[in-house]
Amino acid sequence: MIDLRFYWSLLMRRLPVMLALLIICSAFGAVSAIRAPSTYSTSARLLVEGPQIVQGRDAVDSTSASLDIIEQQLMTRANLIDIANKLNVFRRDPGMSVDEKVAEMRRSTSIRRSAGRDQATLMTVSFTSTDPRIAAGVVGELTTLILSANTRNRVSLAEERLNFYQQEVDRLSADLDRQNAQILEFKQQNANALPDNLRYSQERQSLLQERTSRLEAEIASLQGQREDMIRLFETTGNIGQPSAPRTPEEQQLANLRAELNGLLGVYAEGSPRVTALRNRIAAAERAVQAQIGGDQTEDTGNSLLDLNLSQIDSRIETARNDLTQANAELDSLRDSISSTAANTITLGALERDQANIQARYNAAVANLGEARTAERIETSSRGQRITVVEAANVPSLPSGPNRKKIAAMGVGLGLGLAGGFFALMELLNNAIRRPAELRSRFQITPLAVIPYIETRHERRRRQSIGLALILAVLILIPAGLWGLHTQYMPLDILAQKIVNRLGLG
Repeated sequence: MIDLRFYWSLLMRRLPVMLALLIICSAFGAVSAIRAPSTYSTSARLLVEGPQIVQGRDAVDSTSASLDIIEQQLMTRANLIDIANKLNVFRRDPGMSVDEKVAEMRRSTSIRRSAGRDQATLMTVSFTSTDPRIAAGVVGELTTLILSANTRNRVSLAEERLNFYQQEVDRLSADLDRQNAQILEFKQQNANALPDNLRYSQERQSLLQERTSRLEAEIASLQGQREDMIRLFETTGNIGQPSAPRTPEEQQLANLRAELNGLLGVYAEGSPRVTALRNRIAAAERAVQAQIGGDQTEDTGNSLLDLNLSQIDSRIETARNDLTQANAELDSLRDSISSTAANTITLGALERDQANIQARYNAAVANLGEARTAERIETSSRGQRITVVEAANVPSLPSGPNRKKIAAMGVGLGLGLAGGFFALMELLNNAIRRPAELRSRFQITPLAVIPYIETRHERRRRQSIGLALILAVLILIPAGLWGLHTQYMPLDILAQKIVNRLGLG
């Protein structure tokens, strides 16, 4: 059970100090509330309008991000000092340092934004000062800076984007030209081993292989004819009717017929090449028939043998030359076909890089077109802009301070200090003052407790001293505070200095 009588006696004993703390704090609060200068606050409302011409990425640009950038630029040290010096905001405090001016400007400036879904974005700029004209002037300067910063930022952003994409297009165009030149050089160096020529090379290889086989068979046949002719002449002394053509027309006719036999193994009867070759054979047959119709002198003996052998050797030499040329071309085709696979991989990589560069170049050209349009939109003020809905006016009524609140804070601080003093003294006092404390400390139960018995003189003396202390507190402390306030330093300034020195300001 709480011993109210005991605590009441403690309260009465410590009442003078508690009253002193309460009176001092209340006096400081009251003086601060009375002497605090009136402050005036004014504001301007700005509306963030959407772009009149919506284009691509500009439609999704973050309004909040752009306003954050403007706010950070607005609250820079240089801007705040320029405004303070231009409007002489701190003419009543000429001794303030630059850092103090910047801190005070930031403390007195308020920028709020309100936005919502399907709602317009509003920005409210306000400033608080002891001079209403200064408050209105500062808000006007801040509004001007916001409008100019918004225009400057958006135009600068559009120009930087345009310059970037222009540089990107130029760079990719140069890369594309270099890649095209590299592909052209590669094709020129490997003209005979390109993937586009692979099918022709394979068909040509098949045709040459058939031709070499035919030429080898023809050479073998002519060599056999030559040996048979020599053997017949050595046996009979006469070569008889020569089996091989003796005139160039007959030799050409034989060659055309042999070529026709080779083509029929590859092409169909109705092929254009077969038809053209048959026409040539028919013309050669008519020329031979015209020669056979006249008289011919039949050669005999060695002269006839030499003539026929010469014709056969000429045909063999011609066939061998054709065979050599065909084999050389076959070797070239084999090298070309074997190199085509590696060239296909290299050329594919070059063309793939070209396609990638081309795709990036096309995208950069498209972005450059959008950037040019965006730059024209911003320079013509058709993009997002900020307009003033309500300009700042000079306030006629003060907005602060809340004097009742300041005074109440002083009284509350005094009560808190008084209560803290009472509790602190109780915690620091280890003396035994009640039977309950005797039982709890020594774990004993006394049979009886005899309190200190005051005499009437002692009680009167104690009461007189307490009353004198209370009267001294009620009279001397207010008088001392009044003298301090009037003779040394106003209490509100002193309280502010104490707070600043403690680092609580």
